[in-house]
Amino acid sequence: MKQFMDKDFLLSTETAQALYHDIAAKMPVLDYHCHINPKEIAEDRKFENITQVWLGGDHYKWRQMRSNGVDEYYITGDAPDREKFQKWAETLEKAIGNPLYHWSHLELQRYFGYTGYLSGETAEEVWNLCNAKLQEDSMSVRNLIRQSNVTLICTTDDPVDSLEWHKKIAEDETFDVQVLPAWRPDKAMNIEKPDYADYLAKLSEVSGIEVNSFASLKAALRARMDFFQSMGCKVSDHALEYVMYVPASEEEIEAIMAKRLSGQAVTKEEELKFKTAFMLYVSEQYFDLGWAMQLHYGCKRDNNTFKFEKLGADTGFDCINNYAPSSQMADLLNAMNAKDKMPKTILYSLNPNDNASIGTIIGCFQDASMVGKIQQGSAWWFNDHKTGMTEQMISLANLGLLGNFIGMLTDSRSFLSYTRHEYFRRIMCELIGGWVENGEYPNDKVALTNIVEGICYNNAVRYFGFEL
Repeated sequence: MKQFMDKDFLLSTETAQALYHDIAAKMPVLDYHCHINPKEIAEDRKFENITQVWLGGDHYKWRQMRSNGVDEYYITGDAPDREKFQKWAETLEKAIGNPLYHWSHLELQRYFGYTGYLSGETAEEVWNLCNAKLQEDSMSVRNLIRQSNVTLICTTDDPVDSLEWHKKIAEDETFDVQVLPAWRPDKAMNIEKPDYADYLAKLSEVSGIEVNSFASLKAALRARMDFFQSMGCKVSDHALEYVMYVPASEEEIEAIMAKRLSGQAVTKEEELKFKTAFMLYVSEQYFDLGWAMQLHYGCKRDNNTFKFEKLGADTGFDCINNYAPSSQMADLLNAMNAKDKMPKTILYSLNPNDNASIGTIIGCFQDASMVGKIQQGSAWWFNDHKTGMTEQMISLANLGLLGNFIGMLTDSRSFLSYTRHEYFRRIMCELIGGWVENGEYPNDKVALTNIVEGICYNNAVRYFGFEL
């Protein structure tokens, strides 16, 4: 019997062990998509206790606590932090097979030196150990990033954001990790939302362009893109509830915009026409700017209306959307490519059933302008576990070139989540090592080193064009 999460955790063959320990473990981390707060990096925040680090904003954990019958008072409520931690510890011991079990213990091992396991009985011991460690200077936000061997972070930022904290970080010569903004214009696109007019007022103010038409919206967005570009932005991100391709004339889009600005609601068809036009516009701008475009879809959000109205978005009430829009995605990308201005594009579906369709779609739009221009993104959200990551990489390998894959991202709000890169790398080395051991790929150390180093780090550096 193997020891619990020892040095060869998830690595069952000699080849997998060598690939991980000799190659993957030594590579830096490039976190090109996350949700951490740049203010906390700029201020080099220190956390008072492990509950603040682990349970503040982590809807992954909140969902499992609810599944364990924990009252909301101990999840998002005002319970003392020690009591919240106890409830989480009692939940975690039941999470056999869940990636949260592995993530949590990797974090305890790597950042706190704890090699036991967290349960209701050990909660007091772990609470005291972690909280004592968190008082050390080595556990400030910046030092957590440094000890995780992170070279660059892309946050998630709205077009109206001032990016003031990014500026402060960039001007601080004592911190050499790049923290760059990433463009997330969902609020500018979501014409159906009740607060859309209020958002456009903010966009008008920060851009200096009064947004009173679709044409002026495009001008305001481009002005803000230029500002983001000046701050080092090289990547955009979109959360698409629907993958749509519903074309309309420019006059029709202006009429839809005018209708909405007059205070009227738009129909679903009008919404999709507007969003199609929006995506076609911004994608062309991304091409001109040299940005990569990330499209996240396949999620049905805020399903528990009763809880959503009390707690708001991103609190753990989202699920996989069973809608598999392969033809619509192909049509949308084809329209983007009509002027030969397809930006670098990364496709993520929350539905694992879409793996094969994505693998075939990306092959339709590759070209000689760069290696791996169109990517299937890493297994995302409900899929970033051992099975989901393995299935995503197998599907990508079956239908494309795994060696050009840009690899893992945290997509996290936690400064301890960089161990997710370790988790991914172990799973990746286990998969590749198994193919080598089975005679499906030669034991060519040079070729394998290039593949593993590429997926871990080098491919993403090249793909996004970061200057490191």
